[in-house]
Amino acid sequence: MKIFIGSDHAGFQQKKHLIQVLQDMNYQVVDKGAFRENSDDDYPDFCALVAEEVSKDEDSRGILIGGSGQGEAMVANKYPNIRAVVFNGQYKPTDGRFVPEEIMIARQHNDSNILSLGARFLSNTEAVRAVTLWLVTPFSGDERHVRRIKKIKKIEQKICQK
Repeated sequence: MKIFIGSDHAGFQQKKHLIQVLQDMNYQVVDKGAFRENSDDDYPDFCALVAEEVSKDEDSRGILIGGSGQGEAMVANKYPNIRAVVFNGQYKPTDGRFVPEEIMIARQHNDSNILSLGARFLSNTEAVRAVTLWLVTPFSGDERHVRRIKKIKKIEQKICQK
């Protein structure tokens, strides 16, 4: 599987770590920048490059890393065929659930194809754990989830025609 990855300055170091881990796991990783740590760079520049690639290649996935992961996902979700989910570990369920369960549900139910991470809130170990879980969790293919994704695509088509 091809994985496109991008970050701004806030996620730069975590991106470098994830690239090495993903390559060690035999994924084909394509780095879309930033290529140096620059506190004046802007996350939309790199997120757009990742989202554009994933939008065109349904067999690929994308990983975005920023300060919170929120703005990065907002950029990605502007592109057709993108279903970006944010994970930054900011909540701790008190009912015994496993925190990254949202990552699994985003894959199983929504066929999420971009994972947006908040480097200011996740250690490298937590980021690797989240990415690994997201990559190995399959889309369920259940009829109701397929139906819902088709509705999302219909909305995208309607908006793009305007």
